[in-house]
Amino acid sequence: MIAANLSTALTQSLRTMGLAERDEDPHYIALAGGVSSDIWRADLRLGAVCVKRALPKLRVQMDWSAPIERNQYEIAWFRAVAEIVPDAVPKVLGTDTVRGLFVMEYLPPESYRLWRTELRAGRANTAIAGQIGRLLAQIHAATSCRADIAAMFPTDHIFHAIRLEPYFEATARKHPDLAAQLNRLVNTTAAVKHALVHGDVSPKNILIGPVGPVFLDAECAWYGDPAFDLSFCLNHLMLKCLWTPKSASDFLRCFDAMYNTYVGGVTWEPPAVLEARAAALLPALFLARVDGKSPVDYLTQEADTSRVRRFGRLMIQNAPNRLAVIRHAWAKELDLGE
Repeated sequence: MIAANLSTALTQSLRTMGLAERDEDPHYIALAGGVSSDIWRADLRLGAVCVKRALPKLRVQMDWSAPIERNQYEIAWFRAVAEIVPDAVPKVLGTDTVRGLFVMEYLPPESYRLWRTELRAGRANTAIAGQIGRLLAQIHAATSCRADIAAMFPTDHIFHAIRLEPYFEATARKHPDLAAQLNRLVNTTAAVKHALVHGDVSPKNILIGPVGPVFLDAECAWYGDPAFDLSFCLNHLMLKCLWTPKSASDFLRCFDAMYNTYVGGVTWEPPAVLEARAAALLPALFLARVDGKSPVDYLTQEADTSRVRRFGRLMIQNAPNRLAVIRHAWAKELDLGE
């Protein structure tokens, strides 16, 4: 149940969008919205829909605020991507800019499995990882060198507030000896303007549907460096090795599948150039997920966080320009016998 005043406000919004009738009183169920948004399922006469509202202050221990207008760019990302790979995003059904929310189709869990849940259970399907890499490359290739799309996403300030500052600058404050490298990474990443970036390609934001992966939660949408999307997701596959150790080798095979299919679709620049940027981002993201403003919730043992911290620092200091170097070093760290 949700508060009566909130229910009334949501119903008024749905009526304004033409999704609810004037005499209709929808039933609302709060859904898991992560740290950045409130999300509800609304049961309407036309069927279930999903209502999402961005939060001005994120639900983390540290002080982390972000502009709430980011949800209009999330909508724009969904609509732009729907023109490229329509089955890979939910349909946007309505928007309410006054109340700062929007409505999209509800994807039932019995048909759309959360990728994070699959990985937690050790179901590491390389075909799925490859599909995700291929879809990301398609999105990046189709939006590369597009001034019209770049103009739709003037979101440098949002990307800085929700990604560059909480991940790299906050981590630099905890590791002052690495501050020069991390702050340089902020500047170089912010300067790259190649393609439309999702910014939060995480297993918790990907559903595995009847015809393939579906991307959710594009609040970080930005026209910038596509290497960020690749590194962000590969980072999660590395971290999951500590969450579900029995499947660590399978997670790294997923790493390989995603990397290979993605790089095979890079057409807007030499793949080696993109990979060098991705290799700089990956260990910084790795370290940030224990020492930035958004630590992963599943590494709760000091032994695991210390291991991530030690390995991330080492890779930042060594600065490899190939993702395979980082991946094989992590396999060696985990003693996987590769």
